[in-house]
Amino acid sequence: MTVRDGIIVIDHGSRQPAANQLVVQVAARVQARRPGGIVTYAHMEMAPPSLEEALRACLDRGAERILVLPYFLGPGRHTRETIPELVAALCEKHPGLEVQVAGPLGEHEKLIDVLLERAGQI
Repeated sequence: MTVRDGIIVIDHGSRQPAANQLVVQVAARVQARRPGGIVTYAHMEMAPPSLEEALRACLDRGAERILVLPYFLGPGRHTRETIPELVAALCEKHPGLEVQVAGPLGEHEKLIDVLLERAGQI
């Protein structure tokens, strides 16, 4: 990853404003670990900003490549279909822009560590 990479952390979105704050906080924590980097967030549904709005924000800040990081646990419809389809459509609007999409968080070993840590707190 370089400083010219834009990162978009994207979640589902909710009608509940408090629920939408989680991805805002996660993106802020990612940004704190990448001082000077380009990090923003998006929601798939129900709340702004959209993926397209977040992509535009990254481009406006000088991103040359966008990394879309789904804040989803499982490989559902959004991670398998909707996000890749939206990214393909956005790439057509922005020829030459490289956009990569990570998989869902799923079974990442560090999530297993978090679960075991939480279990130890009970």
